[in-house]
Amino acid sequence: VGGKPMVQWVVDALNESSQVDNIIMIGLSAKTGIVSKKPIHFISNQGRMLANIVAGVAKAREINKKNEYMLIVSSDIPALKGSMVDWVVKTCMTTQDDMYYGVCPRDVMEKRFPGSNRTYTHLKDGDFCGSDINVIHYSMTTDHLDLWESLIGNRKSPLKQATVVGFSLAWKVLTRSATSEELARMFEERTGIRSRVFTWDHAEPCMDVDKPHQLELLRADLGKKPRVVSAKKSAGLKNKKAVAKKPAPKKILTKRAATKKADSTPAPKKTPVRNKR
Repeated sequence: VGGKPMVQWVVDALNESSQVDNIIMIGLSAKTGIVSKKPIHFISNQGRMLANIVAGVAKAREINKKNEYMLIVSSDIPALKGSMVDWVVKTCMTTQDDMYYGVCPRDVMEKRFPGSNRTYTHLKDGDFCGSDINVIHYSMTTDHLDLWESLIGNRKSPLKQATVVGFSLAWKVLTRSATSEELARMFEERTGIRSRVFTWDHAEPCMDVDKPHQLELLRADLGKKPRVVSAKKSAGLKNKKAVAKKPAPKKILTKRAATKKADSTPAPKKTPVRNKR
């Protein structure tokens, strides 16, 4: 995507962030050539998404026992920027909840990525799609694992996810009779998990690649980014441009000249025809 592996874009954004100390890459090895200025640790694929998250959080705790909160970032959001990573960390760390889940309004997504065809949850306060960068407390990987397994398994269907938590929550989603904040409170009441929903005003953290047309959309978007040119090379290009010859002006024929030119064109030769008796 845009000249480099899709996951490298995500790693670059995490490197740009002032809020990230270590990066734990799950499912790849160092042999893949992913580069990072910050320490990066590789863990093999555990077979399931939840198992991968659990292994990643365990590694983060192994690196530093004081680590309580972790960013869970998918590898297929290549438009992510370091400033967005900083924003989500600072926004979430104003409280001490167990789980922070980001959403993006439909109008924000479709303005930035028209035709992206995201999966939206239709609520009382608008239509929202989910974020692919969220924050959790490490306890989320030791408690409620059966619940998480079901929620992750139904992540493409907001209604099925709500049904896993309870019928009343599913009814609120089905009838669009609750706001995102109200659903978060209902989720907390039924599970005991302190949860908080935050709203993005950027679409990039929620623009993941699930389908071929979304891949092509991001390839086109990231392919437009200007190349970084060194100062030396830039000066050379300017000098080269300054001494470039101007193209010769085009000649314009007047009507008289055009007629004369046409008249000066020799007439085609005629082939004699002999009459035979």
